[in-house]
Amino acid sequence: MDVLDARARFQELREKDGPVDPAELDEIWAALATVRPEDILGEWRGGEFRTGHPLNGALAKAGWYGKTFVAVHDAKPLICRDASGGLYSDRELGKGEASLWTVEFRGEPTATMVYDGQPVFDHFKQVDDTTLMGIMNGKGVPSEGPFFYFFLERAPEAPLPGEGS
Repeated sequence: MDVLDARARFQELREKDGPVDPAELDEIWAALATVRPEDILGEWRGGEFRTGHPLNGALAKAGWYGKTFVAVHDAKPLICRDASGGLYSDRELGKGEASLWTVEFRGEPTATMVYDGQPVFDHFKQVDDTTLMGIMNGKGVPSEGPFFYFFLERAPEAPLPGEGS
């Protein structure tokens, strides 16, 4: 699968109202470009692929909005909405916050969010200039998974890195 096919299929699966096969997500992942931590700084809205993973639906119940990468050593993995609609970093749910590192996953070094308080890693690859695909991995997860697959879209109000404030 080339990157253009991967982007098109990613979009189709993202909009799918039903289960998504993790093997198909793995094919897309393999075709996408890696990213550097510095290139993904900013605010991101998140969503998940329904693969049957035990976490499917749990983040929505917690009011998950997305992630904010303030700096490589200041990442907020669980930006959630409170009852009044305001955004906050749910440090309790995330057991702290996180930082961004370049970590090898499936033989490729790519931007990875490392949680401060739990053995969890979110690996990222670039779908396009405003979209990332993520795979959550962690201690105790076999090399074949099951993994939690998700996506991030640059928040519309957030400028791209290098475009000002």
